[in-house]
This record gives sequence, C-alpha cells and structure tokens, in this order.
Amino acid sequence: MSDIIQKADDFILNLFKEKLSNTFTYHNYTHSKRVYKSINEIIEHSQISVKDATILRLSALLHDTGYIHVREGHEEESVKIATEFLTSEDVDKDIIEGVKKCIMATKFKGTPEGTLEEMMRDADASHFGKDYFKEASEFLRQEYLLQEVKEYTPREWRDENISVLSEKHQFYSDYALKNWQKEKENNLASLLKDRKKDKKKFKKEEYKAQMKAKYKDLSPERGIQTFYRTALRNHIKLSDIADTKANILLSVNAIIISLVLSNLLSKLDSNPYLVIPSAIFVVSSTITMVLAVIATRPNVTRGEFTKEDVKNKSVNLTFFGNFHRMELSQFQWAIDELLKDRDYVYSSLTKDLYFLGKVLDRKYRILRWTYTIFVIGIIISIIAFGVSFAVFDPVGVEEVTNNIVVPPQ
Repeated sequence: MSDIIQKADDFILNLFKEKLSNTFTYHNYTHSKRVYKSINEIIEHSQISVKDATILRLSALLHDTGYIHVREGHEEESVKIATEFLTSEDVDKDIIEGVKKCIMATKFKGTPEGTLEEMMRDADASHFGKDYFKEASEFLRQEYLLQEVKEYTPREWRDENISVLSEKHQFYSDYALKNWQKEKENNLASLLKDRKKDKKKFKKEEYKAQMKAKYKDLSPERGIQTFYRTALRNHIKLSDIADTKANILLSVNAIIISLVLSNLLSKLDSNPYLVIPSAIFVVSSTITMVLAVIATRPNVTRGEFTKEDVKNKSVNLTFFGNFHRMELSQFQWAIDELLKDRDYVYSSLTKDLYFLGKVLDRKYRILRWTYTIFVIGIIISIIAFGVSFAVFDPVGVEEVTNNIVVPPQ
C-alpha cells in the first residue's frame, strides 16, 4: 500500500507543478501535504484497518486536484481525477469508492456521514486547531484576492474567520475534539481579543476625529490665523500686480522714446513743425516712466531696534526693514520674546498688514496718475502731430490721403 501512496504523492506534485496556477497560495501542494500530515495524526491515534488508513491517506493527497480545472465544484473534479489515477494504478474498487466518498466529505457544507468522512473533514480543516492558523488563513485571503473571488480587508477577514470558527465549523472525530478543539478555541479567543482592541482603537480615533472637527470650527485661534494668512496673502498679490503694471509702463515707454528719438530726431531740422508734438510725446513718456519708477521704488528703513523697543512691543519683527542691520543673536532673542506673547505676535501681524496697506495705497495712487498721464500724453501727442501736418505740411497730408487704397465696390 505504501507504493500507491508514494505514487499519489508524486502524481499531485507533478500535476500541481504543471497545471495549477501560482495564484493558488493556499490550495496547493503544501496544503495537500499539510492535510496528509494531519490525517496521519488521526490514523496513528485511531483503531482503523490498513485499508481504511490507505483510503484516508489517498484522499488527503488527492482531495484538491480538481482546482486545476475549477474552483466551485472542485470536489467533483477531484473525484474524477482521483478515480482515473487510481484506476490506472489497478487500485481496488472499494478503495476507490472510499476515496471518492472522503473527497466529497471535504465540502464545507453538510455533515459527514461516516467515520472515515469525519476524519477526512477534520484533517482538511485541521489548521483551525493549529498554531499556524493565522498564517494559513492569510494565505487563503491572498488567494481570494489574487483570483478576484472577493477582496477582504484585514478587519473583514478577521470577522469572517470569527464567524467560521464560532458558527460554521466543528470537529467530529474523537482525536480532533481531544487535541485540536482547545487550540481552535484559543485561536477564536485571539481573534475576538484583536477585534475588541480594534473597536476600542477605532472608537478612540473616531472620538478624536469628532472632537478635532468640532473644535476646529469653534476655535477662535484658527479663525484669527486664517484671517491674517488670507489678508497678508491678498496684500502681497496686490503688490505684485502693482509692480507688474509699473514694469509694463516702463518697458512700453522706453520703447516709445527710443523709436521717437531714432526716427524723428534727424528730421526735426528740416521739419521744425514736428518739434512741439515730438516734445509732448517724449515728455509724457518720460513723466510716465518716472512715476512708474517712483511707484516701485523701495523705501529702506533704518533696520535696527533696541531691547526697549521689543519690551515695549513697539517694533514689528515681521518686516525685514526693522531688523536687517541687527546681529543674528539679537534677532533670535527678539523673536523668542515675540513668541512668548501671543498678543505681541498678533500686534506685529496687524502692524505688518496695516503698513502693507499703506504701501499699496501709495503704489496704486501713483499708478493711477501714471496711467492717466500716459493716456493723456498719447492723445495730445497724436492731436499735435495731426495739427502740425495739417497746418504746416498740407501737401504731405494730401499725399498720404491719395495713397490710401479704396477697395472696389
């Protein structure tokens, strides 16, 4: 009988190696050998015949061969494969029939009908009563995930195992009840303990999240910080916009002046009537450039403070112009003093916000005058050029008019 057992072992090893997908992280050769080892435990501590022991050993090795074809209904496929293999090896028909019954007994539903079937069912589920239960269970979860049977989170899988151990599974044989039941109960208790800890942790985290959300809205401190952050950001953006506008005016007028000087300057001797319009054009552009420079011209402060200034809270340490000439050690001391007093912090931010507003007011007032002078200067210059040409060079105006091409009607 030992020969057929060895042949069955070699058969399933080669079968799984060639045809079983590597996504079977649980139902594989290792699992079959684990069930084989468990059935041997039961056989060694039970009073059964050699024939029955052979049936059980063959069933343990061959019971999952059907997985090479299907998952659902693999027991029936396993029976077909086992029957074909054992028949080819001239195994007695009653042994084959016994193997078929034991393989079908591994179906998790229903109750096994005979002693051998009970032993086989217990061996197949022996990992429930072993110290490697969690490891084997995790392999099964990964198999479900890889084969897209169902995706369980660790928490969901723990709850599923609790349900199986407490409600759906039971041992039947005397040996399993005596030797594996206690470890099964320990595994169940460990799962329940983990779930209890998890619930406490979840409740604690949920409570913290709720309190954080509650006091996040109620905290005036947060609202104050948001106000200062938003206001200062808006002021800085407006200052950047003002600087950009001034730079545009500088660039445009620099181009205008260079074009006027390069094209008109050489013609003023022969065309003296162009002097006044050109002068208006250049002067207005120059004034525009000067005002644009004034609008963006930085105002550098003395950059120093005293300890009395810090103690009296009269210096704004958020603005670089008040400390750029101080030593690092003095500045660090002043910042430490500032951070000790929340009111001083808010007072400094308020001052910074106020003076930024004053700077913005100055910039935008000058820019308004800059744009006004630029527009007026352009308009007056164009009118002056038109009048000069009309009064002092009517022939030139007529030539320009005659050169206008009128499109055909």
